[in-house]
Amino acid sequence: MNTEKCTQEAVALLQRLIATPSVSRDEAAAAGVMEEFMKGCGLPVSRVGNNLMVLPAIDPELPTVLLNAHIDTVKPVSSWTRNPFAPAIEGDRLYGLGSNDCGGGLVSLLQAFRMLTSGVTGRHVPYNLVYVASCEEEVSGSGGIAMVLPRLPKIDVAIVGEPTGLQPAIAEKGLMVIDGVARGKSGHAARNGGVNAIYEALDDLVFLRDYRFQRVSPLLGPAKMTVTVLNSGTQHNVVPDECSFVVDVRTNELYTNEEVFQFLAASMKKCELKARSFRLSSSHIDAAHPLVQRLVAMGKQPFGSPTLSDQALMRFPSFKLGPGESSRSHSADEFICRSEIQSAIELYCTLLSD
Repeated sequence: MNTEKCTQEAVALLQRLIATPSVSRDEAAAAGVMEEFMKGCGLPVSRVGNNLMVLPAIDPELPTVLLNAHIDTVKPVSSWTRNPFAPAIEGDRLYGLGSNDCGGGLVSLLQAFRMLTSGVTGRHVPYNLVYVASCEEEVSGSGGIAMVLPRLPKIDVAIVGEPTGLQPAIAEKGLMVIDGVARGKSGHAARNGGVNAIYEALDDLVFLRDYRFQRVSPLLGPAKMTVTVLNSGTQHNVVPDECSFVVDVRTNELYTNEEVFQFLAASMKKCELKARSFRLSSSHIDAAHPLVQRLVAMGKQPFGSPTLSDQALMRFPSFKLGPGESSRSHSADEFICRSEIQSAIELYCTLLSD
């Protein structure tokens, strides 16, 4: 098994996955395709829901590296000019939904895992390797990698195969969604009665628009918040007694979600805030980590990523490194290049062996 053969197998597997719709929370069939392929390769695969895990024997003397990418996709946007579930190869490109996000990383990491654990590279691998193909990543669902993490051994570092142009993304922003509400008192709009909930919310909405977080990350820039949804009123002649809104908060690694929420809640004049969850934290790995430094020595450039991944649920060092480009994700006529998959397999094998 050489890199060329591995690449051919990876592309063929990805074509099967593209042809098997796997929108988040509906990944059972695609997980079956992956499971069948992995068992056919002789891998000791375990299935946890629609997540797949390969956990070889662990040497307690070696650090353990998790290789992770996700099976699921977003729904196809309406502007596709081709069938998103019909894999098509044109030149170096393989078109299809999920090809770039995150099918390329999914199959590349699997093939690198096979090469490294089988010893066919002829190089020493100074790590225990664990492979996980997870589901529900696009919706941060509870049935995704969160189900697998408690079943894993102690992980020293994770490589997440999101599309990064094969450059290491050593930090990514977290996400917190906050629901806000201002309350007033209903009344007839023609009279002076009532308390308008929209007006009650105004000062707090202006604060949310104008406030700038002070701690600026050299990798991720400032934390950011945006009011994205606003609802109030029932009809034109009734003073609204409630105004509700949603705030999208993107934290950098210098803030915890809990810290930001407590600050915002204390800063409101009239509105009540409630966070839907604190679980999707910003993540980062020390730039001095040996794997990051090895990538730098190979000419790679670490950067900070604004997009969220399963790293948000990992409570150990992790970074993103995968084929494809983030700009292609969630877009019409998504594609991955065959050459990108081959380069990824080669890079993973070089990075994780002596």
